[in-house]
Amino acid sequence: MIPKNLQLFKFSAYGFLKNQRFFDIFIFLFFLEQDISFLQIGTLISIREIAILIFEIPTGFVADSLGRRKSMVFAFSSYILSFIIFFFFPRFTVYIIAMLFYALGDAFRTGTHKAMILHYLKLNDLLHFKVEYYGYTRSWSQMGSALAALVAGGIVLYSGEYKYVFLGSIIPYILALILMLTYPKELDGEREYKNGLLNNIQHNFKMTYTSLKMSFKEPLLRKVMMNSAIFDGLFKTVKDYIQPILQMVVLSIPFLPGMDKRESILIAIVYCILYLLTSYASRNAGKFKNKFKTLSIAMNSSYLGGVSLVLLSGLFFLLELKTIIIILFILLFVLQNLRRPINIGFISENILHDVMASGLSVESQLKTIFVAVMSPLMGFIADSINIGTAFIILSSLTLLIFPMIKVSNKED
Repeated sequence: MIPKNLQLFKFSAYGFLKNQRFFDIFIFLFFLEQDISFLQIGTLISIREIAILIFEIPTGFVADSLGRRKSMVFAFSSYILSFIIFFFFPRFTVYIIAMLFYALGDAFRTGTHKAMILHYLKLNDLLHFKVEYYGYTRSWSQMGSALAALVAGGIVLYSGEYKYVFLGSIIPYILALILMLTYPKELDGEREYKNGLLNNIQHNFKMTYTSLKMSFKEPLLRKVMMNSAIFDGLFKTVKDYIQPILQMVVLSIPFLPGMDKRESILIAIVYCILYLLTSYASRNAGKFKNKFKTLSIAMNSSYLGGVSLVLLSGLFFLLELKTIIIILFILLFVLQNLRRPINIGFISENILHDVMASGLSVESQLKTIFVAVMSPLMGFIADSINIGTAFIILSSLTLLIFPMIKVSNKED
């Protein structure tokens, strides 16, 4: 059983506050309300992902070399600037700037906090609990998302506009920024410091690059990275398309037409239930892992299962059975949260701990490449044909890739 202490509480509080993104469950509806097409939405997402791609490795080096806590503080500051721009400047071209700030925040945050958790486990001889520990903290992230869904629904219902969810998100992100300042210094990572700032930067960057290069010589690690990144990339590309589908279903209910933004409450309730389920899933990721003989079997099985859910969603969209799509997407979210702690555990077993932030940033970078390419394609097909056809095409492409990224514990 994992030890429950103050630092576990802080790790969990971080996830809870980080997921108070009240805009998450309405982001597509917000853009559509601003008369932005699916293709433009996909373009904005692609811009964000390309920016993350550019920022990812340098920020990972900064986190591992100069201090992970500073990186996290900068990340939350960037997010807050992004929220302010989204709220005050409703224009497609200005949204690009907001996306760039959001990307900078993601680049500094992604991989860094996971590296801090894993470094803490290493320092305290708890690495054998890595799947259970990360699953526990991730469960609190999902609890945060569940609460955020209800709060977001209330904000939209009260204000009558989607944009106020960005303003509300600033408060928990300020609290998360303050929380980062309370983390112990030893979680900044193991680094040897020399005299002078420039010498210190040069020395630590060289150490990080050398360690990272050595880690990626392993074929198994490369496949694990690709398997994890491509599945997560598909999930990230399609997950928010459930919002317009939910809206279609809710507005078809006889007692709701004509009621301004009343659909926001029912959408919020659905998301709240979804995130409660994913919280339970994350907390039980260790039990899910134990049902498989090896981590590689767990990764491969969950990959095929998740992609199949997206494919079926596309088929049911064409059959106009949208309620079933909602059920399939709930299952997809649950599977993603069972799978993610397993991915992190597998990667941590195959990479040097002093470059964990950089390594996880590489995995995230691979994911951003997939999302950057697929998001405009998804938007174009959704605009030109329909959402269901886009689901089918993207999931089919992801299935075709699987034989090349199937994970095995024994590599030639």
